[in-house]
Amino acid sequence: MAQFIKIYEDKPNEAAIAKVVKVLKEGGLVIYPTDTVYGLGCDITNTKALERIAKIKGVKLDKANFSFVCHDLSNISDYVRQIDTTTFKILKRALPGPYTFILPGNNNLPKEFKKKTTVGIRVPDNAIALEIVKLLGNPIVSTSIHDDDDVIEYTTDPELIFEKWQNLVDLVIDGGYGNNVGSTIIDLSGDEPIVVREGKGSLDIL
Repeated sequence: MAQFIKIYEDKPNEAAIAKVVKVLKEGGLVIYPTDTVYGLGCDITNTKALERIAKIKGVKLDKANFSFVCHDLSNISDYVRQIDTTTFKILKRALPGPYTFILPGNNNLPKEFKKKTTVGIRVPDNAIALEIVKLLGNPIVSTSIHDDDDVIEYTTDPELIFEKWQNLVDLVIDGGYGNNVGSTIIDLSGDEPIVVREGKGSLDIL
């Protein structure tokens, strides 16, 4: 059964964050808060953990559209090809924030994602998520746990999330009530930005 720990976003407890990172480093799956819906994440460098998430989501790992949750813009450049000034300005305006940006991937993508030409990048405006990634030292692969066809209470209430997921994951963070609107997804891999999904993030940044 998963651990269930309370972390306050306004002042994330260092020991609690360290506990989450330990679980991630050991190949565990974690459900954590973001600035949108709660996410299911694992260490980007752990193949077994990546395979577990793909299995839970019912997708093949090499075909999965998972996001990389990064700590900041410099973190992004580890996995993304050099971006032009216009794209950089959009990212700078929007992040951290409730957006997923699709960007051209580079050769540093983990081997499981080598076939992909693009990657979804998130820098959520949530201190818990950012502290986890910062202490871990590399991004976490993430997918939102809500089902678009079935938006029910578990999306937002950590206790209900724990009830539903306790036997599938290793740790659930109670970071307070979540949102039930996903991130705005914008494809910046081509010549012009394409809005793939309008979510919580405003389009004024474009």
